[in-house]
Amino acid sequence: MERAEILELYEVPCRDIILLSSSSSSNSREEIERLETVRETLMERLGPTGPGLISITGVPNSHILRRNLLPLARTLALLDHHQRNPILKEHNLGSDVPLKDPDRNVTSFAMQLKYAEVLESTQNMIGHSVGPSVNLECNHVDVDGVRDLGDNEFKNLGNVFKELGFCMMEIGLCLARICDKAIGGQELEQSLLESGTAKARLIHYHSALDRLVLREAGRKNVFAKRLGSNKMDQENSVKSEHKQPGGSKLFTNGPEVGLCGIHSNLWQQWHYDYGIFTVLTDPMFLLPSYSPEAMAEEQFSLSCDQECASPSGDSYLQIFDPSKNKIFMVKTSPGSFILQVGEWADILSKGKLCSTLHCVCRPEKLEKLSRETFVVFLQPTWSKTFSVSDYPFEHHKYGGHCFPEKNNLAEKDQNQLTREIRKIVPPLS
Repeated sequence: MERAEILELYEVPCRDIILLSSSSSSNSREEIERLETVRETLMERLGPTGPGLISITGVPNSHILRRNLLPLARTLALLDHHQRNPILKEHNLGSDVPLKDPDRNVTSFAMQLKYAEVLESTQNMIGHSVGPSVNLECNHVDVDGVRDLGDNEFKNLGNVFKELGFCMMEIGLCLARICDKAIGGQELEQSLLESGTAKARLIHYHSALDRLVLREAGRKNVFAKRLGSNKMDQENSVKSEHKQPGGSKLFTNGPEVGLCGIHSNLWQQWHYDYGIFTVLTDPMFLLPSYSPEAMAEEQFSLSCDQECASPSGDSYLQIFDPSKNKIFMVKTSPGSFILQVGEWADILSKGKLCSTLHCVCRPEKLEKLSRETFVVFLQPTWSKTFSVSDYPFEHHKYGGHCFPEKNNLAEKDQNQLTREIRKIVPPLS
């Protein structure tokens, strides 16, 4: 299969986001002209002729928060639920995926964050220092990329979760102000504030090895339960499970651990984000470091993950542009944030902002590689009524237009791709 074309996002420094969203007029003429060019380009990239997402760089302290939070996603995902539940309760985290399903592709830990806390905070905002209440030296990654977990790796989970989430919420508010100025009115910012909350998610995309580990843990739990009621049955089950040639069952049934869905190489299926904006960190990729002895004994530590670069140099986030009939693989700068337009912003702006159809693909032949990210979904108040009577569907790249027949074989394949994707997710119209 031909590799998707690379899309390098338009990068906006955090400082420019702050300047563009403020009402200050103390800048020089040259600076005002430069910022106007940035604003025009930004709106173009978020509009119907652009990809619908941008990259924000240079956010103070974000790299420290990301470094401390993202590796915990895998550790939490692979913990036994009896160990994990008290941790989630202590840090006010929940989940919207079935955590007892060993065949899940994704594990997500969620928290509702309040705008009131963002606006009232004096220490967690963009351009300010991270608050002294958070010890950012725990769980650090050394120069070789290996985490040092310390005595309690989850000690600051809730605090760091909120710190990074608040930072991303403020970025979303700044972008809403910028877009409101360009569109006219204050509907985007007001809709965010009226909602009162945003949902933040810490997400672990499972490697094939993770799923095997979960299956093995589930098998052991079943055996432990059986042991309590009928020791003889448990012993017979163990013998039956391991009655295979070639050694460990855990490493001989890999082919049956298949992925679900129409496209079997996806971590996350094609979809639109429904909210106003989605803000997410650039992903972190982890490889577990197991010794041959540990592998042979099926002993898997959850605290030996090593951060590594993306195997392909991109994020494995893909977007689909129907006007070009192309899939693009998104490339981001290390430590940057991605801001993506959702359907509600598309409707509120009457098509001046454009939601993007996207998915997360998984790398081939890298069964140990997992992907970690942190996402904040900025949504409007649920009681708001929307009108699409004056929405310009006919001029929109995600409108209901039909694609002309192509003579070129590659273009015919792209048309087929368009039809297959639209079987999964219809256009906004």
